Amino acid sequence: MATEVALLESRALRDEQMGRVDVLDKVKCLVMLPDGIHVRTEGVARYFEVSTEVVKKVTQRHRVELVENGLRTLRGSELHVFHRDMLSLWSGKGAESYPQAATQLRLYTRRTVLNVAMLLRDSDVARCVRTYLLDAEQDLRAGYASLEHRVTRVENHLAGVGTALQELGPVLGRMSHRLDSLDRRLEVTHQVVGAMSVRLGGVSEDVARLDGRMDALARNLKELNRRNKR
Repeated sequence: MATEVALLESRALRDEQMGRVDVLDKVKCLVMLPDGIHVRTEGVARYFEVSTEVVKKVTQRHRVELVENGLRTLRGSELHVFHRDMLSLWSGKGAESYPQAATQLRLYTRRTVLNVAMLLRDSDVARCVRTYLLDAEQDLRAGYASLEHRVTRVENHLAGVGTALQELGPVLGRMSHRLDSLDRRLEVTHQVVGAMSVRLGGVSEDVARLDGRMDALARNLKELNRRNKR
């Protein structure tokens, strides 16, 4: 796990934390310029509760790194346009008090301010930011460890399911064979029942003819009895 000293000394470790600009507001409110994007050197100094000279020295020593993380220096026409845009965004009273740099203006983004927090040694606010970063990293690692443990448990359960399915395969095969055999037997039964139905239909016809002959015989016997009585 990274330590505060390692964070101060290692550019690679600082680069890993560059996305955690939300930590700044957890420590202290960072007052931005009217565009909501930039902060002047004076604003950075107020945030870290140090002098502007301290911020300037840190910026000079690590200029390349800070430029890669959003530091800008405006001059000439670019500076004039920026001041004009800031004044147009300034709402309410006090626009005339907006500080306009005469020759150049150094601007920091939230990402740049976070970078300064990982470089500035003599600031309690910067130390608090670094503490938040390191605690968040520890929590993140603990979360990853917990997630990995849960994934391992799921994998173990799935392995057990796989074994059970392998054991169940032959059983399902035998059941399928028995069901096929039962289907064949039912088909034969249907055929036998069909044949019996046909034969019963023939028997019914024979019984009907026999009934007719018996009725005729009964009539003949009655006629014969009448004749004998005469």
